[in-house]
Amino acid sequence: SSGINAEYGVLADTVAPHGYTVPLDLGSRGSCQIGGNLATHAGGLRVLRYGQLRASVLGMRVVLPDGGVLDSMSHMRKDNTGYDLKQLFIGSEGTLGVITDVSLLLPQQPSSVNVAMFGCSSFEKVIQTYRLARQTMGEVVSACEFLDETCMRAVNDNLSLPSPFPDRHPFYFLVETSGSNQDHDMEKLEGYVARVFEEGGADDGVLATSKDQAAKLMALRENIAPALKQLGYNYKYDVSLPIKHMYSLVEKIRAMLQSYEGCHVGSYGHIADGDLHFNPISPEFSPA
Repeated sequence: SSGINAEYGVLADTVAPHGYTVPLDLGSRGSCQIGGNLATHAGGLRVLRYGQLRASVLGMRVVLPDGGVLDSMSHMRKDNTGYDLKQLFIGSEGTLGVITDVSLLLPQQPSSVNVAMFGCSSFEKVIQTYRLARQTMGEVVSACEFLDETCMRAVNDNLSLPSPFPDRHPFYFLVETSGSNQDHDMEKLEGYVARVFEEGGADDGVLATSKDQAAKLMALRENIAPALKQLGYNYKYDVSLPIKHMYSLVEKIRAMLQSYEGCHVGSYGHIADGDLHFNPISPEFSPA
């Protein structure tokens, strides 16, 4: 169990020496708190692997608006007795009560983590590459992310994080695997990379061969928000859409903004669960 005022990063650092990890990973891991994660039902990069955060909540204690306390604390993974009231407060953003304590189910920390990134010519190719990852590495794939050229350029130029590719691409797809057998997992990933190129899913790609290289690839995705912020005022949207329609929304917004000087649209997200982060950007704030 964890006190709800614990920061995500503190909790992750506390459980890591014991061989566990937190079933949630966010770019804001250094500042966000578990209570806020639950109140907003944060998803993060690894919903594909661990599911939505509510699936990992075993118990909860909540202070209600009238001062009463709802005690649903438990350390049992299965409890079929009565109503599962704690689920009402996950995603309620504090409107029903204040979460003060929680019991979380923590997965084992993977001993093998591998990352690859691809440059793709279209969003359809991103979807193709993603589906192939699910088909060929379903048991070990833990994250599937995409970003467009606006995001990659912002990270490269504003944060001095270099692209792993010599040429620019309209889209980039990142895949991570997590498991317990490095040889097995790398064999799966290498086979997948080969098939991506055989089937024309990507124009270029890079496979990290060390933890440092893997971290650098992940940093390109995780630092998009602060990179886009330097382009101007960000109007942040976080929406869920059917995967095949995710980028259609971006294209429509971009077309609407063509007549406005200095405006951009940067988009990225968790393609595995249809979660799109799209950011229209103007030189300065405008209520229009």
